Amino acid sequence: MERLKKLRKEKGYTQIKMQLLTGIDQSDYSKIEKGKRYFTFEQCKRIALVLDTSMDYLSDLTDDPRPYPRKQSESMGK
Repeated sequence: MERLKKLRKEKGYTQIKMQLLTGIDQSDYSKIEKGKRYFTFEQCKRIALVLDTSMDYLSDLTDDPRPYPRKQSESMGK
């Protein structure tokens, strides 16, 4: 998933940093980024929040990387 890798690098994050921010094991995250594994809905949501994008963008359903307006209460734990 080129989009995922590009967004991660734009933020200056390593895969280890993504593990810390999303709770997704680094080896699993690497496989997702390389397209060798699909992310779950929850993983996609966590990644989108951390990378400040939309799940649609990560899923290649839109070319607009901007996130949708979010609820004030939206956080990684919810």
